[in-house]
Amino acid sequence: MMLPRISIVTLSFNQASFLAAAMESILSQGYPELEYIVVDPGSRDDSRAIIERYRDRIDRLLLDPDQGPADGLNKGFATATGAIFGYINADDLMLPGSLHRIAAHFADPVVDAILGQGCIVDRDGRVIRRAGSSRFDLVDFGHGAMTFLQQGHYFRRSAFERTAGFNIENRTCWDAELLVDMALAGVRPVNVPDSLGAFRSYAETISGNDRLAAQRTRDLARIKARALGRGPRASDRIVAPLRLMMRRLGDPAMTLAGLRARWHG
Repeated sequence: MMLPRISIVTLSFNQASFLAAAMESILSQGYPELEYIVVDPGSRDDSRAIIERYRDRIDRLLLDPDQGPADGLNKGFATATGAIFGYINADDLMLPGSLHRIAAHFADPVVDAILGQGCIVDRDGRVIRRAGSSRFDLVDFGHGAMTFLQQGHYFRRSAFERTAGFNIENRTCWDAELLVDMALAGVRPVNVPDSLGAFRSYAETISGNDRLAAQRTRDLARIKARALGRGPRASDRIVAPLRLMMRRLGDPAMTLAGLRARWHG
């Protein structure tokens, strides 16, 4: 079977502590049709030196300034030539064997996008708990009743091209906004059981940064309204928890893992 070219973009900005591990996790996949693109708009730590060590294994390196993470990803994908797209941030990881598994799923021509499983790791790469994406539904997303693991999200070039790309005004959850934009454009992601990626959780991440919490809340509220096709209603206070409960009941193993993490965290 002819393997599809898979383009992976890594966005790097002052993540020298984790960058080498992220790059190794991608470049060690042993997948012959990998196209690897690295975007670094101006790191001031040791990131550039680390990138230089891997320079001969990087297909495309973009070092121009950009307008933020979403803009950097757009620039990376604009240079991509693969049939399948994905992105792994400089502080996250691709799990072993992922690219071959991803290719196998896209052998089905009906599949435009997949949502895989994975895990959350700490600063030192130790697994904290299992993580993954629940079945995608615009209404569930609009009610905050969906989990999304970006490191397990892969899609065809054609699916990405149905959207306007990442929203460069979004500085907190551009990944979730792209998922919703794709769904609104008719792309229906397929959930797959494979563990494909790891999200690194530590205090300085956007999701763990209190400074950006208010902006993230506003961004998510805007995206949820687009997913629902309307603004908030009083009835959402009842519907949202019911939908969340149904999702949790649908995946008791992940729900239990999350509860254990909170209990011990």
